[in-house]
Amino acid sequence: MAEFGRRSTMQPMDPYNNMRSNLPVPSTIKKPPAGGRMSMAGPALRGPYPVMSQVPGTNPRQSLMRSQNVNPLLQSASKPAFGRTPLHNSTRRGSMWGGGAQASAPSGSQTGGKDPRPLRDRPFQAKMRQEVVTWLISNGYDIPPQILQNITNKDFRGVFQQLVTLLDPSFPFNSDGRFEDQFMQALKGLRYPYLSQLDMRWLATPGTMHAWPSLLGLLHWLAEVGRARLHYLESKDVTLQDSSQVPDEFDDINHDQALALDHYILAYEIFLEGKDVFPEQERVLEERYARKDERVVADLDQQKEELQQVLAELESFERLPAPIEKLKKDNGSLKHDKLKFEELLPRCEARKQKWINFVEREKAELAYSISNLENLRAEELRLAGVVKVQNLSPEEVVRMNTEHESLSRDVENLKHKIAETNQVVVKLEVSLTRKVSDAEEALDMYTNLLSNLGLFPPLAPPLEGIDLTLDLNSAAANPQNLLSGADIRRVIKPTLSRVAEMKRTERADVESERIKVDDELDQLTLECENMDEEVLELSNKVNALSDQADELREAAQQEALVSNAEAAHLERDLAQARTAAMANGVGVKSRLQALQIAHREQIDKVNRLKDETMRAIIKNSSDIVLFKEEVSKQLKHLRDFAEAN
Repeated sequence: MAEFGRRSTMQPMDPYNNMRSNLPVPSTIKKPPAGGRMSMAGPALRGPYPVMSQVPGTNPRQSLMRSQNVNPLLQSASKPAFGRTPLHNSTRRGSMWGGGAQASAPSGSQTGGKDPRPLRDRPFQAKMRQEVVTWLISNGYDIPPQILQNITNKDFRGVFQQLVTLLDPSFPFNSDGRFEDQFMQALKGLRYPYLSQLDMRWLATPGTMHAWPSLLGLLHWLAEVGRARLHYLESKDVTLQDSSQVPDEFDDINHDQALALDHYILAYEIFLEGKDVFPEQERVLEERYARKDERVVADLDQQKEELQQVLAELESFERLPAPIEKLKKDNGSLKHDKLKFEELLPRCEARKQKWINFVEREKAELAYSISNLENLRAEELRLAGVVKVQNLSPEEVVRMNTEHESLSRDVENLKHKIAETNQVVVKLEVSLTRKVSDAEEALDMYTNLLSNLGLFPPLAPPLEGIDLTLDLNSAAANPQNLLSGADIRRVIKPTLSRVAEMKRTERADVESERIKVDDELDQLTLECENMDEEVLELSNKVNALSDQADELREAAQQEALVSNAEAAHLERDLAQARTAAMANGVGVKSRLQALQIAHREQIDKVNRLKDETMRAIIKNSSDIVLFKEEVSKQLKHLRDFAEAN
């Protein structure tokens, strides 16, 4: 039977679908109290257990440690997270099993239902006995197959203890204690759904008619739950949360919780030893998750490299001219080739018709030769019949035989000569065919060159009356008619030489024009550079004028401020003078007039400075506007000139 080192929790499975099979069964019902140190920090402030999706028929175990974080794997092992063993409704430490006196009694929903199984049916009892015995034997418990047919108190106790031990190997059976108490304690821990229907007095005589059906049903239920537990443990389901089965790459929360539980257990063991930091355990967990993210990080780096390549390719595409321009150019060349091909197509059609006519003539000659051959064979047969019916003398026969032999030798010699002649003819025909093919290829190249150079008729003046095209008629009987067209030596070669000379002249003219345009372009470039320098100088002057205007504006403002301050001071003096005049009454008018005159002079000076400042600002602004308009005109003229050339 598969055993796991960690504590596991599962649900009992009822094969009879009595709707009470979803009660959890702990793998360890009672454990000795822990001997490590206890925390003095009091109860921990912990959130509720995280909600876990449950697979039907299973009860995934809950982690023994809780964390304040939502994801327990993302927080490091900290001091408040260890040293406190959480319970569902208690902050008490020590053993998870409170003993028989503290074990809560089953609720009415667990024990009040009636067992729907036909326990008193003999065939069903035989089936249950067979399944219980088979389960015990398969797990190494050597019992006779007939032990459940007439069971005793001792045998029932051994079978019951073995079935419970298969479910929970750590259950503390005590051979010195009362079996009834251990029996009730084990069933309460396992949450047997029909516990209320059992009577403890039946344990003294379990084989009686009124006790055995219910007790056999209990044993059968324990065996079925054991089978379900074994099947679940051997299924390698993710809800088992076995860290040894966690793959390198995963995305299931059960795998995260399995790693978290291992981390908590190792850290808690270190905490119980008196240490409050857990760097080694945290390093192991970080390395495990780094191994999980290794492929993702590699894929991310690869995608980044691909992105850089794509961006570089995009940048290169953006630097290149638009593909539509190349397509337009290709479209123009294809249209030009189409026109040339349309000009060449009638010539090819004419050549095709010539070859068709030649093939028809050859077929007619072949049919005539075949009919002539048949006539000759018929004549030979007729002459052979005439010779047979003639009466010849022996001398005539000898003479005819001699003549026949000499004629046969002559015929053999002639046949041999004819065969040699035929071989020579075949070689000559092959050579002729090759030469004709070479000549046709040369003519095709010549025609293509005429097409590429635009020398198909009509030609440009003064060559409009000359046709440079040539046609090869390999079927012509007269050698002078093999090549049709203008004379090569007298017309075509001189014309081509003249065309080459004209093209060289045109090329020289174009080259001269190109050099002239390059010179003009260099001059324009030099003028543009000079104008750029002038524009830069004008810009510097404008900036200097702007700085001067700003300085004048600031000076005027400062003088205005000084004048305002002096005017205010004079007004205060005037007020004081008036006050003193009114108080003293001596020289008031004269002093008042002097102060009024000085006040008017200061006001006139301030107004004059303001007017001068405004005139300077207006003049500089108008100069700047005129300079900008002049620069704009020069740039516009330069752009129009560049676009025109």
